[in-house]
Amino acid sequence: MSFSFNALRVGISFVMMCIFYMSAVDSLPELSPQKFFSTLQPGKATLAYFCQADSPSTSIFLEELNEADKPLQDYGISVAKVNCVTEETSRYCGSEKDLMKAYLFRGHILLREFPTDTLFDVDAIVAHVLFALLFNEVKYITTLEDLQNTENALKGKANIAFSYVRAIGTPEHRAVMEAAFVYGTTYQFVLTTEIALLESIGTEDIEYAHLYFFHCKPVLDLTQQCRRTLMEQSLTTLNIHRFMKTMEAPLLTEVAEDPQQVSTVHLQLGLPLGVPVEFLVLNNIDLIVSRVESNMHIEETHEDEDNDIEGPDMDIQDDEVAETVYRDRKRQLPLELTVELTEETFNETVTASDSIVLFYAGWQAVSMAFLQSYIDVAIKLKGTSTMLLTRVNCADWSHVCAKQNVTEFPVVKMYKEGENPVSYAGMLGTEDLLKFIQLNRISCPVNITSVQEAEEYLSGKLHKDLISYSSVSVLGLFSPTMTTAKEEFTEAGNYLKGYVITGIYSEEDVLTLSNKYAVTLPALLLARHKEGKIESISLANVHAQEIVQIITNASLETFPEITVENLPTYLRLQKPLLILFSDGSINPQHKKAILTLVKEKHLDSLTPCWLNLKNTPVGRGILQAYFDTLPPLPLLAVVNLHSGGQVFAFPSDQTITEQNLLLWLKKLEAGLESHIKILPAQEWKPPLPAYDFLSMMDAATSQHPARKVPECIKETDVQENDKEQPEDKLAIRNEPTGTLRTKHWNRSNWFEEAKKQFS
Repeated sequence: MSFSFNALRVGISFVMMCIFYMSAVDSLPELSPQKFFSTLQPGKATLAYFCQADSPSTSIFLEELNEADKPLQDYGISVAKVNCVTEETSRYCGSEKDLMKAYLFRGHILLREFPTDTLFDVDAIVAHVLFALLFNEVKYITTLEDLQNTENALKGKANIAFSYVRAIGTPEHRAVMEAAFVYGTTYQFVLTTEIALLESIGTEDIEYAHLYFFHCKPVLDLTQQCRRTLMEQSLTTLNIHRFMKTMEAPLLTEVAEDPQQVSTVHLQLGLPLGVPVEFLVLNNIDLIVSRVESNMHIEETHEDEDNDIEGPDMDIQDDEVAETVYRDRKRQLPLELTVELTEETFNETVTASDSIVLFYAGWQAVSMAFLQSYIDVAIKLKGTSTMLLTRVNCADWSHVCAKQNVTEFPVVKMYKEGENPVSYAGMLGTEDLLKFIQLNRISCPVNITSVQEAEEYLSGKLHKDLISYSSVSVLGLFSPTMTTAKEEFTEAGNYLKGYVITGIYSEEDVLTLSNKYAVTLPALLLARHKEGKIESISLANVHAQEIVQIITNASLETFPEITVENLPTYLRLQKPLLILFSDGSINPQHKKAILTLVKEKHLDSLTPCWLNLKNTPVGRGILQAYFDTLPPLPLLAVVNLHSGGQVFAFPSDQTITEQNLLLWLKKLEAGLESHIKILPAQEWKPPLPAYDFLSMMDAATSQHPARKVPECIKETDVQENDKEQPEDKLAIRNEPTGTLRTKHWNRSNWFEEAKKQFS
């Protein structure tokens, strides 16, 4: 990090070459070219505007430049105009192309040229100029590797102010540059405009500008990650200044004098305190804890009262999804990344190109929450996918949705030429929908034609770009005469399309593969790419539905990390959970011990898994429900959710080894271990009652003459019926949507429900 920053404050020359146009706002001083260059001095700041008469096209730019004069002067950068008189010549008064640029000088040295269209307003002018001058204080990066290298280089030396802005020249970019002007010698500023880099840090609201403070100076271990603090306020100069000051302030200040005479950073910055500061003498820790907890209760009460005045009615709202939508109601989604379909455009669009269609209702909370995930998918696929992402608002086009057999929403369907529409049935989240779209790029099951191709398929080389979306590849092995078995497997492969990669091999030399993998035909081979092993399963006298269940269960990880998305999948196995709670990455020795017992079939009656509290913070609440207080980690427990609700904890005074764990499990089986908790038997329900939209519609409809509602049609008849276009379009738009039902779903609520069940 350069410390030549203070030299910049002496003065910077910023020279603008443009065409002269008289206006009321044009108040910048004018100089001749000779006079201007004679006034330039090392470190002297000047903005020179080379002018020619009668060019109204630059009037808007001149207004913004004139407005930028004062803020630039605050940073030692003055602004002036130079009149391109005919008796004097200058290369900056040359062609029209030269006059469409801005030039940044330090003294007589030209530092940077800017196209004038990039300096579109005051914020852009100030941001671009400071960004060019602070090239040592602000490091621009584009990859995660750049960020990691910068972080490692500054560990033990300095802290980092890392910011993401949507584009250079925005108001947020200007705010960051102004902060860097003040704090550039204290912290290393790092800037990016790459969304993917922000996603790698774990931020969901990627459409907003962000600023993180990386606490790298206290970190001496190069393998340890710098602690990160997110600035939750919007990126303005004042907010960043306050944030930086609070990062410098101690969390606890020891006072040895009259507290009334003490002024803290928080008071100096005018930060909101909520209630007047009280100074008390507390003689022990218990009194301090009691006092803080009492104040927290008061604050929560005030917040509840405020919520009664503003915002949605929390007693009758749909569920927590509605609260999320209300909180994010001002978030501007880039809807232009998807195509909005209407009754006139739907049929033409889905028949002309492979399309993904989201059917949603603009007034319904779950639909609007999922719309955010849908747009996130569009952002990830921008410029890389041949699939057209579209959407239909069923609140406006109910007849279109009814004709597509959409009786609940949100619903996602895939339309491909020559194929029936395929409905998406996975989790309503970004990653799962992205996986579905990417895996549908190939036809399943894939027809394998040679032993060599089969080996490439099993190794992951054949579709290596899709391996990240499917942890397993399934290959069905059949002799050419096993027609019925092949049909059953093909039906199962079609059903699993978009969720797992399946292939089929039925050539004359199929025995080569069956002998190699010691399996009798018909059979399937399951390649686990992460673990690098291939399992074989017999398919004798097995029907399509059973094959789907076999593949679904076999594709589950043997020792998964439990997350919000995959918890329901593992709960469906109806087995007690053997959960290893960890505050970060799992200990390799613990993982090895559990996987060894899995391999030896000692854990067949359990579902072994682990939970990373850093990735899934609600796990702390679950542990507190078990133990009342958060116990030391790592911690191993058996949770019998489906029968009895007992919770057993592995002894904390024992290390997690194969021998100790196996002995403990045998004691559990023999009834020799005592439970630490019995979970109450109760249904898992949403935290609040859902709106009954159908009853509301029925009540409204009962007051008017009955109208015929379009009947649901079969999925296989959709495209044929799409060709029939109704004549009375206005009548159809006003048609009641009584046939549409709502999917009550909450992406983050699985664990909250589990927590209730666990407690």
